[in-house]
Amino acid sequence: MIKILVSNDDGVTAPGIAALSQALSAQYDVMTVGPDRNCSGASNSLTLTNPLRINKLDNGYISVSGTPTDCVHLAIRELYEQEPDIVVSGINAGANMGDDTLYSGTVAAAMEGRFLGLPAIAISLVGRDLNHYDTAAAVACKIVAGLIKAPIAQDQILNVNVPDLPLEHVKGIKVTRLGARHRAEGMVRTLDPAGREIFWLGPPGQEQDASEGTDFDAVAKGYVSVTPLTVDLTAYEQIPKMKQWVEQL
Repeated sequence: MIKILVSNDDGVTAPGIAALSQALSAQYDVMTVGPDRNCSGASNSLTLTNPLRINKLDNGYISVSGTPTDCVHLAIRELYEQEPDIVVSGINAGANMGDDTLYSGTVAAAMEGRFLGLPAIAISLVGRDLNHYDTAAAVACKIVAGLIKAPIAQDQILNVNVPDLPLEHVKGIKVTRLGARHRAEGMVRTLDPAGREIFWLGPPGQEQDASEGTDFDAVAKGYVSVTPLTVDLTAYEQIPKMKQWVEQL
């Protein structure tokens, strides 16, 4: 049976990971390993200065005292006797589109799976109330089946964003590129109960590029957005110009 590792960044007790694990378990052998707390925004961080502890929950899920990347790395290297076939990360509570992918622990968990040589998917539910995790779970099952039938290039992951709609109201699936946001708004300055100054991260910037073909546009129009992401960040088209620039130093 196909083995699937499920992880996330919202924490092992989040509703999204439960919906995803339950849906995939109907067809596949699923291990669910997630952080013991909400790690949204953790990106690709690893825990280097503290040991990782694991705890098996009553529902069989495994809680890890680390980041999403830690969870996937630990599961593949230590918890599996034979490596899983696919890594699926999610279902994230909220969008991972455009610039958000740089900070996303959901995307990072999938990326760690790809770093370790496995096909990987990051899946997120986009909306305000987030009532339809079942829709995102159904989409995840469909995409996993597609990956099994026709694997994608080994240097890519699939970043999937699903509108928060009943499945029958989703218009289809579009292959997209990442959109872009304006720069983030300022920090929120306030005081703690002891009167000491503290800061909170401000709201993200508004959409700057949400034109046709972007993930923002597809989801806004009721489509599932599937964006292939490469794990190689090299700007190859800039290398000739960069060589000329270096020669002038």
